[in-house]
Amino acid sequence: MRILALEPYYGGSHQAFLDGWAAHSRHEFTLLSLPPYKWKWRMRHAPVTFAQMVAERIQQGQRWDALFCSDMLNLAEFRGLAPANIAALPAVVYFHENQLTYPQQQTDERDLHFAYTNITTAHAADAVWFNSAYHRDAFLTAAAEFLSRMPDYRHDDIINGIRRKSSIHPPGIEPFLNRGPRSDGPLHILWAARWEHDKNSQDFFGALEILDRDGVDFQLSVIGESFEQVPEVFATAKNRFAARIVRWGYQPSRADYAAALSAADVAVSTAIHEFFGISILEATAAGAFPLAPRRLAYPETLSGNDSISTDDFFYDGTIEGLASALRNLAKRHAEGNLWSGDPERGRAVAVRYLWNRLAGAMDGALDLLL
Repeated sequence: MRILALEPYYGGSHQAFLDGWAAHSRHEFTLLSLPPYKWKWRMRHAPVTFAQMVAERIQQGQRWDALFCSDMLNLAEFRGLAPANIAALPAVVYFHENQLTYPQQQTDERDLHFAYTNITTAHAADAVWFNSAYHRDAFLTAAAEFLSRMPDYRHDDIINGIRRKSSIHPPGIEPFLNRGPRSDGPLHILWAARWEHDKNSQDFFGALEILDRDGVDFQLSVIGESFEQVPEVFATAKNRFAARIVRWGYQPSRADYAAALSAADVAVSTAIHEFFGISILEATAAGAFPLAPRRLAYPETLSGNDSISTDDFFYDGTIEGLASALRNLAKRHAEGNLWSGDPERGRAVAVRYLWNRLAGAMDGALDLLL
């Protein structure tokens, strides 16, 4: 099958998803993409830009069997602007995130036009894929509430239609090489996330303050992508914990990123917004002990089964709860029993998300759509 994939924001998890699926898929992908810059502008102009790009390729003789895009594309607008044979293709939209439930720093910041674009995109698609059931449920609940507040012509009946054509397809990850035994030393704590407000870095550093005050020894790596506006807590923490820092800041290559994950003993999330949790999952695949709040998508992503217990992968979501969990892990690490006797627990969870396991299911879902 020939798939036309349109990605207005080709960077980060959006890029990793398309590159990973295409590399492991039995289908043939044509990817049209735009640089990850000014996301609001990308959502506005991408339908026009992609319609022109597709028309040029049709003139060159290219043809496709299905259309795939992310939530960053206004699919309804694109289908109205694209050549008729492209508009008629079966279309799948993949929701990495959405503009209805993304947490805002200020309550009046949310641009409801982009929120409504997400709804019309899902309505215009033939299939709607979410990266987690948590995300699907949050989106549908928020969309129904959003439409209920409109003055008239609410079209709230479309929510059930979106629900019926929705399914869950988590993003895949690549395998990490098994690391050798680490050298002796204190617990190496990793925080790997975007340096933005929704990842709640102040709680992470607040928990480290408690550990430091209580005399718990640890090493620290803080990595992840930063943007123009970086929360002030990062500069303060870099100075405060300078003697403990192993790595700091964005890792320039995949090899550097993998090395940072593999060197850590425990990977921590303090997020107040997470629809999947790819960085925690990758750190787990690399051998780190995951520690995440028992909220958002984490209980789903890091779930165990009858033979794999994951209860201690979670804390109660508070600063004090995180500090207590880290204190306990530091003790277990010092005793040589970080994983409570089963060091493969984490990898047993992560292996379910390897691309060589997930790509076939996505391929099959497209086959069924056609």
